[in-house]
Amino acid sequence: MQPIQMTENAAAQISALLDKAPEGSPGVRLTIKSTGCSGNSYHMEFIKPGDSLSGDDVFEHNGARLYIPRMHSWMLFGMVVDYVTDDLGNSKFDFTNPNETGRCGCGESFQVSRDQMEKSRST
Repeated sequence: MQPIQMTENAAAQISALLDKAPEGSPGVRLTIKSTGCSGNSYHMEFIKPGDSLSGDDVFEHNGARLYIPRMHSWMLFGMVVDYVTDDLGNSKFDFTNPNETGRCGCGESFQVSRDQMEKSRST
């Protein structure tokens, strides 16, 4: 089992995005940005040509690669990345992160407590 998993839908969408990536982009990176009322949000972006990948872990599923900076790994361990479409046809990446300790009311930002994670892993 990988520390971060991608569903079939997420892998297919990442592969489709790579077909539209700027020339020379090695892939898609998932980062955590400080924002919102709960403090953090997930952010996916194309990796710029020439950007170093030495600080990233790479997770692969069905040929799709997702790069994640190691400095965010502690917040994302055990997460599942999916790509979903709602009843109105709106599509988005969806993140199920067992390390979240709270979310803002609109669901756009989240909190992670290192202390809480360490407690849950030690029991």
